[in-house]
Amino acid sequence: MNTKIEIYGVKAVKRPKIAASKKLDLSGDAGQQIVKSETKLVLRTHKRTFEKLADM
Repeated sequence: MNTKIEIYGVKAVKRPKIAASKKLDLSGDAGQQIVKSETKLVLRTHKRTFEKLADM
């Protein structure tokens, strides 16, 4: 548990672990489409980060 927040007067609360309840099937055409669209979103969102990594 993160007790660093208690420095600021906020009480740390223990939260239960929540397991994923659904399985995502990425095989087949639908799965490929999901991977492609999520990849495009990440590349668009973090464009500058990838540019800086490419220049290293």
